[in-house]
Amino acid sequence: MADKSKEDRRSSVGFGSTYRKGKGQDLGSHQEIGSVVGGQVWLVKPDKKAKASNPCLWMQAGVVKFKNCDNYYDCTSCKYDHAMELKAAKGKQQSWQDAMRRLPDMDRVCRHSLTNRIDRRTCAYDYLCATCDFDQFFEDVWTTKSKSMPIEVLQVKGFDVPMGFYFHGGHAWARIESGGCIRIGLDDFALKVLGKADALDLPLMGKELDQGKVGWGLKRKDNLADVLAPIDGVIVEVNSQLREKPDIANREPYGDGWLFMVRTPDVKATMGKLMTDQSSLSWMNDEVSNLEGMIEKVAGPLAADGGYLADDVYGNLPDLGWKNLTKKFLKT
Repeated sequence: MADKSKEDRRSSVGFGSTYRKGKGQDLGSHQEIGSVVGGQVWLVKPDKKAKASNPCLWMQAGVVKFKNCDNYYDCTSCKYDHAMELKAAKGKQQSWQDAMRRLPDMDRVCRHSLTNRIDRRTCAYDYLCATCDFDQFFEDVWTTKSKSMPIEVLQVKGFDVPMGFYFHGGHAWARIESGGCIRIGLDDFALKVLGKADALDLPLMGKELDQGKVGWGLKRKDNLADVLAPIDGVIVEVNSQLREKPDIANREPYGDGWLFMVRTPDVKATMGKLMTDQSSLSWMNDEVSNLEGMIEKVAGPLAADGGYLADDVYGNLPDLGWKNLTKKFLKT
């Protein structure tokens, strides 16, 4: 496997350096950050140079010292945000909005700038985000239509496997985006095995997907292939480019070739059913071995080193059988 990760990926992410068990009276410590998990008090002391990889809005506004976002910037469903807002409403602490309002005018930046999701932009609505046209545009339009490239991609005998993505056994991938939306696509393996599609039969916005059931399909000449939905949810955006140029999916399966965006009520539970990182690499290695076995039955032994498989396996070896390939790898 060849590693194509960016060299500076690690240096751009900071982590707390030490943690220890504590007691209730330790929660007021100014030297460490206190948290209660399962009834146990934990005290974390970050490195002086550490920074949150996904800084929480409350941290960026200066209300708390160190808090990493663990809810994909979907504040509306964040238990931490709700608890903090409740404390602020009771006057027990300052809200992040009030903390920002105390800054000089030019330092009052948009909440999306605070969390490093856009370049610097000054807030023009006094942090009343519900009345901000840009906030609605950013959450509902911009984040769903824009592509997002994987930071790190590994290869299994010529097939790309991005880190941080989630995979379904039917070779569809899912990635959690800013705001809790989930981007869906078909992986590099399936697209190289089946070759360039003449058309992609994509669902319409508003359609409800059921995990493990047929969600969409692709067509190549007289051959049709159904693809199983990797997650449950409702489609909120479809990549319209693919209706006219389906080959984009083959050229850039994890970028411009995404298929649609989905909203689901419980992101963590939904994604917990899929494979990611090491488990997806092991699974992909098994899938490639299965493919090699099918090829050897039709074309004879492969090169001693295994080699890299062609971009259009079915096109080069139609004797493999379209139905055999889709049944084996797409599970349909």
